[in-house]
Amino acid sequence: MKIAELSNPVMSSWFAEQGHRLDASPYVAGSLKTKKLLERLSATEPLAALTTGHNGGIFNGPMFKRVYLTDPDHSVPFLGTKDMMAADLTTLPRLRKADAESSALSYLRLKPGMTLISCSGFNAGRRAYVRPDMGDCWSSQDSLKVEPNPEKIKSGYLYAFLLSRFGESLVRGSVYGSAVKHIEPHHIAGLPVPRLGADLEGRIHDLMEECAQLRADHQADLVAATTDFFDSNGLPELNKVRWHQQDRDLGFEVASVGPTSLRALTFAPRARKLAEKLGSVHGRSLGQICSGGHLGSGVRFKRVDSDPEHGVQLIGQRQGFWLKPEGRWISAEQAPTEIFARDESIMIAAQGTLGENEVFCRPLFVTGSWLKYAYTQHFLRVVSGDPEIPGAYLFAFFRSEAAFRLLRSLSVGGKQQDIHEFLRAEIPIPLAPPADRNRIAETVRNAYKKRDRADDLEDEALALLTTAIEEAAG
Repeated sequence: MKIAELSNPVMSSWFAEQGHRLDASPYVAGSLKTKKLLERLSATEPLAALTTGHNGGIFNGPMFKRVYLTDPDHSVPFLGTKDMMAADLTTLPRLRKADAESSALSYLRLKPGMTLISCSGFNAGRRAYVRPDMGDCWSSQDSLKVEPNPEKIKSGYLYAFLLSRFGESLVRGSVYGSAVKHIEPHHIAGLPVPRLGADLEGRIHDLMEECAQLRADHQADLVAATTDFFDSNGLPELNKVRWHQQDRDLGFEVASVGPTSLRALTFAPRARKLAEKLGSVHGRSLGQICSGGHLGSGVRFKRVDSDPEHGVQLIGQRQGFWLKPEGRWISAEQAPTEIFARDESIMIAAQGTLGENEVFCRPLFVTGSWLKYAYTQHFLRVVSGDPEIPGAYLFAFFRSEAAFRLLRSLSVGGKQQDIHEFLRAEIPIPLAPPADRNRIAETVRNAYKKRDRADDLEDEALALLTTAIEEAAG
């Protein structure tokens, strides 16, 4: 429960400023405190005066029937409120192109430099920056689009402010609703944006733009590594699996089955063809590669909450796929050491449901700055035991559509699925010549170095902005 601070009591005059709202959120969540601090600056401008485009530059969109397709020739990537936080955008659902490009929805196409704000749902108020590689995406009506006017403000600076703790408190303070949170364009149109001078705003913008480009390059490098993986193994056709364009798995026969699995999904023809192709080239089974490493789920343990100063951030299956995780903080001293991951571990979301857009069977790669996090037992750990087959090389395979479909075919369970303990060890892993393996692994490693560098640049930009505002406010 949040309460007002004695050093910053709620004043009766604030009620009129907030449209006579009687819920506690804008008064105790820091929004009014931030507004009062910004009033001490020499120059601020309302957000609506700095934007341009549809509806003045702050808009969401209409509710509409969503028709999803799988053929990329007839669809466009569609970004929802959860997807806007994702690091990898290659698995986005796809909206029918004819609808997206219609006069009713064409303005929902994203433009690099926009700021996205989730405006509906439990997590209303999250912000994201539209990177250079997101220009062919459409956004849902559940995200506010803020399009800066380049003649009045630089996009990277505006995003840095909205992302900062000042912007967060202002945006969160604009949230309405109880069970379903909501923000409308007019709720944030008057947010005061501090003006800190062209030089400083330009520096912050340049940092954010470089950060966005590095994240786009990270994505492109991973796609290139996966393409290189199959090309180097003589399986270029697996770069375009087109799963849903193949005949459905109906009415097939299985000559013989053993006690390992009686589930039809395990023997589905499309998945078996993938396994046969992967096994048709030189390689080894996943179990053999991980002998001496690790292939199994994490340990179960009791979570003991802690503050950030004395704890470690715990990453679950949902947050693990975000650009920056927002997991809870727990005490590492009260948990087993196995909560941490070894360098170049692959974490596969191993519990969930079979929905097309669920993270179940999607992988993430742990290296660099992500080694400091702890991970839940719901991830399947894949750690190579052979130095000649690095984890970075394996990740190029596991992030592919072919690996995803094969893993899904090995699922077991009822409502919550898992990946079959014995069958996962039999997954055939193609092994390209050593020089190719090393090249692919280096591409993946460099991609994650770019991601870490992008995070550092974002932190630097936020630190510059925060210091400047605090000093100007005196």
